[in-house]
Amino acid sequence: MPVAFTPLVGGVLIGAAALVLWFGNGRTAGVSGIVGGILRPRHGDVGWRIAFVAGLVLAGFVGSALARQSIAPSPRPVAWLAFAGLLVGVGTRLGAGCTSGHGVCGVARGSPRSFVATATFVATGMLTVTLLRLWGTGR
Repeated sequence: MPVAFTPLVGGVLIGAAALVLWFGNGRTAGVSGIVGGILRPRHGDVGWRIAFVAGLVLAGFVGSALARQSIAPSPRPVAWLAFAGLLVGVGTRLGAGCTSGHGVCGVARGSPRSFVATATFVATGMLTVTLLRLWGTGR
């Protein structure tokens, strides 16, 4: 699979997963909320969450096997990646959702709150990349 084609396939799969979850289970595909529901389980509400997260992990492995040339190793140490993941987790709590919940599902439903959250995510990401490049630690 050509590298340029890989993001398109990924986007289609994310959209398809969101549609299947919405029409099949009546749930929004907000990954932070789905994982949060696993960590604080309610009776009868865990199975589909585990299946969804397992599907995300499995899709990552399949995608990396099918398009190995599009996956590059991180130029950052694992500690940086863990810290970045922690910041993403804090951000999802502050933003009452994540990019998948707001950016994919909320914007598709026309939620004004999701438009604001998604614009904030994008602006913050742009600012972060700019600052890291100015400080000489970005690429």
